[in-house]
Amino acid sequence: MATVQDVLAELETAGTAQNRKVYARHGATQPMFGVSYKELGRIGKPLKTDHQLAIELWRSGNHDARVLALRIADPSAITVALALDWLADVDNYILVEALGKLVAQSPVARPISDQLRDDSNEWPASLGWFIVACSAEQAELWTENELEALVFQISDEIGSRPNRVRHEMNGALIAIGLRDDALRRAVLETAAQVCPVEVDHGETGCKTPDVAPYIERTLARRAVQAAKRAERARAKAAASS
Repeated sequence: MATVQDVLAELETAGTAQNRKVYARHGATQPMFGVSYKELGRIGKPLKTDHQLAIELWRSGNHDARVLALRIADPSAITVALALDWLADVDNYILVEALGKLVAQSPVARPISDQLRDDSNEWPASLGWFIVACSAEQAELWTENELEALVFQISDEIGSRPNRVRHEMNGALIAIGLRDDALRRAVLETAAQVCPVEVDHGETGCKTPDVAPYIERTLARRAVQAAKRAERARAKAAASS
């Protein structure tokens, strides 16, 4: 079984100066090794889900170790207290979104999102809205009425919220618009009023996607994928008849 010292040593070996420069432009701070996401995947694969190791990696304070921690942590073991404890250490959007992906799979996704979306601080509110973006299509988590209310809130507030909160609200609009036809109409009406959403991405090539075209492309891609699945099912049925 890998120890936290083993993993930190492997991360340090895999880090590069160039990646450290890139991650710094995205807001990551020292200490960090600068490990590519490909290398993080390679290092994390044999670790599988290891919640205790994730906790120890997070405590190291190293940026790359924390990204890896959020990949190998057990979503079912995430509590409100742990999520908020980790959030208190977050100082960049990379960790916000990595934490959001984890929390969105956990039993406390709704409580965390509900608690944080209206926070006046950038990272907590960003996490709250990113959870919406990750989970809006889960009918067991959100009702249509709840999501419609969030669309109205975004319409009213997106122009005045902190920088990265605007970006995550934009992502939430996209996710809600993909839920069903009725919500999509509400989202597209809002998008026509508030888009393009202005977000400062600093010295990076990142962009905040325009809502309507992004939804259109995603639906088209899903239609193609559905047609391929149907064709494979027909071929399988024909072969077995």
